[in-house]
Amino acid sequence: MQGLCIVRNPKSPRERAARALCRLALNPENTMHEGKPLWLSYLEEVDTVLAAALTTEEWKKVRAEGPEEKSRRAEF
Repeated sequence: MQGLCIVRNPKSPRERAARALCRLALNPENTMHEGKPLWLSYLEEVDTVLAAALTTEEWKKVRAEGPEEKSRRAEF
């Protein structure tokens, strides 16, 4: 079927941003670190930037999209 695009498990904005930071640091994003993918360790930085850049309502919406993993900044 031409023109058909199947999207599997679309990633949340937080995950996409964390993966991008992981790649920027030249780290393989799916490498396991302490039993979790390495990109999860970048969520604190992502959450800090998003909480500062977005309105409170926008931040709550983005945070609710996941991943459920919480950083120390998740309370903003």
